Amino acid sequence: MQIIHKYFPDLTEKQTKQFTDLQPLYEHWNAQINVISRKNMDTLYTNHILHSLAIAKVIQFEKGTKILDIGTGGGFPGIPLAILFPEVDFLLVDSIGKKIKVVNEVSSAIGLTNVSTLHERAENIKENFDFVVSRAVTNMTDFKKWVKGKFNHTHNNTLNNGILYLKGGDLSEELRGISHVKHEIADLFEEEFFETKKVIYIGY
Repeated sequence: MQIIHKYFPDLTEKQTKQFTDLQPLYEHWNAQINVISRKNMDTLYTNHILHSLAIAKVIQFEKGTKILDIGTGGGFPGIPLAILFPEVDFLLVDSIGKKIKVVNEVSSAIGLTNVSTLHERAENIKENFDFVVSRAVTNMTDFKKWVKGKFNHTHNNTLNNGILYLKGGDLSEELRGISHVKHEIADLFEEEFFETKKVIYIGY
């Protein structure tokens, strides 16, 4: 938990408790429904929670912003972002029902009131959002097809509405011909895990 305070020192008492409670909750649920690799449970705060919060170093979402988290898995990046931005509305979606069960249980246990969930494929979502977030669920060409037509036309944040995508490695081929802004997470967080990790922003 110290690593979250290191980069986000202004957390409220409630947010600090919510982040602290994530470790035992994920340990409990992961033992029943494997949503995080077992070896990664020891690095939950760095590899999953802080990684998710890299998006919050790129943009501070305004109150009332609507965000769709596609392929949320165990709730990343949606749950950490929902803790950090309690006045922002999040819809966490995954095509695997047991993962959504974990998200529901964790969200309920820490008292998140700004998170909704859906067991559904991304392309079947009919609502519109300000931003779509995700963590390496597929290549960007396919991902853009999934989110086509899902963005609100009114922009209320410092960035225009669009995609905020967490992914690592060499993305030059994947992003060829796609207008984007690349943020190196290693410029935001100093831990070795983030050396090749990026936040990709694509505006709409």
